[in-house]
Formats: sequence, structure tokens, C-alpha cells
Amino acid sequence: MRAGRFSCNFCPATGFSDHPFMKAHTLLLTAGLLAIGPISAFAKIERVVEKTFTVQPGGWLKVETQGGDVRVRTSNDTTVKVVAKEQINAGSEGEADELLKNLTLTIEQSGEGVTATSKYEKTFSGFHWGSWPPVQVSFEVTVPTNYNVNLRTSGGDLTVDDLAGKVHARTSGGNVVLGKISGDIEAGTSGGDVKLVEGAATVKLNTSGGNISVERAVGATDLDTSGGDIKIGSVENTLHASTSGGNVSAGIVGALKGDCVLGTSGGRVRVKVDKGAAFELDASTSGGDVEADGLTITIEHGGAGRSRLAGKVNGGGPLLRLRSSGGDIVVETR
Repeated sequence: MRAGRFSCNFCPATGFSDHPFMKAHTLLLTAGLLAIGPISAFAKIERVVEKTFTVQPGGWLKVETQGGDVRVRTSNDTTVKVVAKEQINAGSEGEADELLKNLTLTIEQSGEGVTATSKYEKTFSGFHWGSWPPVQVSFEVTVPTNYNVNLRTSGGDLTVDDLAGKVHARTSGGNVVLGKISGDIEAGTSGGDVKLVEGAATVKLNTSGGNISVERAVGATDLDTSGGDIKIGSVENTLHASTSGGNVSAGIVGALKGDCVLGTSGGRVRVKVDKGAAFELDASTSGGDVEADGLTITIEHGGAGRSRLAGKVNGGGPLLRLRSSGGDIVVETR
């Protein structure tokens, strides 16, 4: 049996074969190129708006944006400088101008401080190339060192340098990064990590899907995540740390100032304490052992190497409650 032969004729006018099979592929290729064309025509066009205000220390900066990042820096000046960077999904400068007509950008001063907000007014309907809204505004703001900030974005990162004031910060999908903050902190994200260098006052941090790390917690601290690890380098006050899916580790410095509760549903708990610290230990795990190294403890329930260890350490004091449903609990001394 002789193998079948495939033949086609080349058309000089079109540069393509006239065979039906090749024509079909040519049409598909052409359609693909046409589909790619509109996408490649779009680009990120940037516009910048700047305003500067003279302020008094201790005021409030309020920033709210859709999808953009917010970065707060500090200086020794008595001014607030706001830089709004508009990222526009457009194929031309003219189209960018049209899209900006639907953006409400407000940068103004009031008796309380400075407000910077952006909102894209037109709602999404039908088909649109790229992300929505087509205009996203990120803010970079410089404030006096002694100032307070209230920041909110629906999808970007929030970053605050060292600040002698209060911080309220919330993002729906980015990370939160904070420096040394002397005022109360309440910050969180629905989908990223939260990092804090130092919290001198009350600290409340939470995330639905990331890790939480604090280098130094001087004030009362409350940390919660539904899906990541929690790490606190230095604890100097009361602590509540809870995660549903990761590990928890903390170093408690000096005497416990009050009750501390650390727990996880799916990982390990590790705590380091001063050798002379006096407290009431209540450690229990459903999926591992409790290990204690260097503790002077009067055991009331369980024992080291078992699933529970409870008793008075150095005569007792505030409660240190440790819980895990799926890992070991380790208590060490320094």
C-alpha cells in the first residue's frame, strides 16, 4: 500500500498556501493576531498630582484609595506633602484624559488634618481590557514625625515608617508594613502579611491569609491570623496570639505583666521565657507533646513529654496559656 500524498500550492499574492487545511490555520493565526492587537495597544500611562500643606503636629492624615498602594514617610518639617500617582490603563493620552473624567481625586486640608481620597465613579459593565477600575491611584505622603494616620485601600500595600502617633490601616488584598510606632495600632489585611518593627502602645493586628511578625511588642498586643505563622521576637506586656493554620513563637522578656495566651489549630507553639520569671503555666496539645527545658515548676497536671503540663513556675504569677491542636508545645528558658 502506498502512503497518501499531501500537496498544496503556494499563492504569491497572499504568501499563504491555498490548501483548505492551511487556510484554516491561516485564519486562526490572523484572528489570534487581531485579538492580541487591542491588548498590546494598552499601556500604563502615569499622571502625578502633588500638594503640600502646613500643619500642626498631632493631626490626622486620612488616605483612601481603590487598589493602589499607600506609603507614609516622616520628616522633621511641619508640612504634609501628598503625591498622588495615577496609573491609567489607556491606549493614548487622549483616552487617558477621558478615563480621568470619572475619577474623583480629593486632596484637602481641614481642622483635623489632611485628607487624600480617590474613587473611580463609573461602575463596571460589559467587557473591558485589563484590570478594573482602569485608573488606580497610589499615594506617597510625607508627614511630621508626630502625626496620626488612617489608611485604607481595597487591594494594595500599606507602608508606614517610624511614627510618633497612632496608626489605623486596612487593606483588602495587600501587605501591611509598619516601623516603630509609638501610638495605638489597629491594622489588618484580608490577604497578605503584616509586619511591625515595634509597637510601644496597644497593638491589634490581623490577617485572613498571611503571616504576622512583630520584632518588639512593648504594649498590650493582640494578633490573629486564619492561615499563617505568628512570630514575636520580644514580648514586654500581655499577649494574645492565635492562628488557625500555622506556628506561633514568642520570646517573653522579664516578668509577665499579665496573662498571655498563645494558640494554634494546626502547628507548633514555642515560647522562650526568662529563667527567673514567675507565672502559672497551662500548656496542652491534642496532637503532640509538651516539652519544658530549664523550668523550675511545681507540676499540678500532666508532665513534661506528655500532652499536658500545668503548674506554678517559680512560685506562680500571671497565666501563660499555650494550646495546639496539631503540634508540639515547647517552653524554653534563656
